[in-house]
Amino acid sequence: MASASDKKKPGRPSDTAKREAIIAAAGRRFFEEGFAGTAIEQVAADAGVSKVTIYNQFGDKRALFTAAVTSECEKMRGHFSLDSAPQGTMRERLIDIAKAMFAFLSRPEMIQFERRIAAETEHDPAVGQAFLEAGPWQMKAAFGAWLAQADAKGELAIADPMLAAEQFVSMTKGMGDLERRFGKVPSIEATEKRITCAVDAFLRAYAPA
Repeated sequence: MASASDKKKPGRPSDTAKREAIIAAAGRRFFEEGFAGTAIEQVAADAGVSKVTIYNQFGDKRALFTAAVTSECEKMRGHFSLDSAPQGTMRERLIDIAKAMFAFLSRPEMIQFERRIAAETEHDPAVGQAFLEAGPWQMKAAFGAWLAQADAKGELAIADPMLAAEQFVSMTKGMGDLERRFGKVPSIEATEKRITCAVDAFLRAYAPA
């Protein structure tokens, strides 16, 4: 039988639940206020834990930032899962991925967050490095692995999946990404046309022999 010391106190969250609550609270703070503007004390209060608990779980503020960005980007990486069964034609799958990517990156809070991080990187380059490692580079690796699998199956012919991943993202975002950053929201029609044309060009470039 478990001793009294082994039993959890009623209502006491598990370490996993605490960690998830901390990451969720940190994500909201970082996205709203940026890295420099977020205080560990604020995150602790939002998550209902002590500051000591956060340091015990993550070590420092930059590690917490990395965990929060990684968690947010997991939402996007789910579209590149190698375990999920493929559905539809390659064209249909790529269009779905591009639309999900565009929707994810065009959220107002994401645009605001990227602006804050870019500004903070001018004063602290390590913040930008942490963001790239936790977010964009992991997403690129996940999509590159997805493309490599498509190549292995003969669905595409791609010698450099990581480069192809960059090309796909660049083409599907197009000028729409730049326009959003300067306050102009592209129409749904313009976005869909950009995505379908980009996917068609991508498929022509990497069509199997």
